[in-house]
Amino acid sequence: MGGSLKQLGVLGTMIWDTIVGRDPVTTPFEEWGGISYALAALDASLPADWRIVPLVKVGRDLAESAHAFLRSLPSARGTRFVEVPAANPRVRLNYQDRERRCEGLQGGVPPWSWAELGPMILDLDALYVNFITGFECDLATAQALRQAFRRPLYGDLHSLALGIRPDGLRHLRPIDEPLAWLACFDVAQVNEDEMLQMGNTPLELAAQAVARGVRAVCVTLGERGAVYVAAPGFDGFAPGHAPALVTAPQVLRTARIEAEGDPVSGDPTGCGDVFGSTLFARLLAGDPLEPAIREANRMARRNVSHRGATGLRHHLRGALAGTGPA
Repeated sequence: MGGSLKQLGVLGTMIWDTIVGRDPVTTPFEEWGGISYALAALDASLPADWRIVPLVKVGRDLAESAHAFLRSLPSARGTRFVEVPAANPRVRLNYQDRERRCEGLQGGVPPWSWAELGPMILDLDALYVNFITGFECDLATAQALRQAFRRPLYGDLHSLALGIRPDGLRHLRPIDEPLAWLACFDVAQVNEDEMLQMGNTPLELAAQAVARGVRAVCVTLGERGAVYVAAPGFDGFAPGHAPALVTAPQVLRTARIEAEGDPVSGDPTGCGDVFGSTLFARLLAGDPLEPAIREANRMARRNVSHRGATGLRHHLRGALAGTGPA
């Protein structure tokens, strides 16, 4: 992790969202979503000596709009942007209550192969991977990434726990080979529902993941904050970090970090993405794990009071859109 300006790769899918049901008196809301929330939060949270390098595939039908969004993020430079002759993924989110929703996916871009991805990560100092659709890459590609990339690697497993029906409706499903997926990352994130799709003993699974070299598993709990299970001694990423297999028995650290403040009404879309990207940004800055989770909780809570990813970086910084620092 040398040099004066470090590069954080961000791999995920840009989704065009249609959000229904959060406010019954308004029409459906359309905006960029998916990895766009994480990109905006990273732009707001990363230290000044880091820049964002998005790794995205975008359908030709929305490529121009996607380019415009990425250009709006001052810290996003050197985008590795692949335009494909396919319909960009579009998601319709129908909210049933404050957090529960029905999700439908249409369109889609091809997954990344290792042959495509390998050359793009060679000069990166860290990598954030978010399975927005669950089809970003297969397990073999993720394992090849872990073997080749020995620098900080964060994974939000998210939609790996979502199947898709012929009509595009998403539904929870068990994650195949959950331990193998967790072991692809230094820090792995899931929400409560997703963790339950990994088996009946989440704590045991997290312990097995740490034994295979994972530094921390973080489970988000919505308004109740987040729980982590971590290897002893893990408190941020030091220069020269490299993952190492843990072979000796060890006492794991675990705690729930509560979200501060009363519940906030608004739109929770993207809160998990904001949480994970903020957490990784603060760990890369050298923050200890628990303070980094507290900041991630705070930023995810702040996201609720903003709709969509456009202008989100200003909102997370507490600035008016267009007035924050470039």
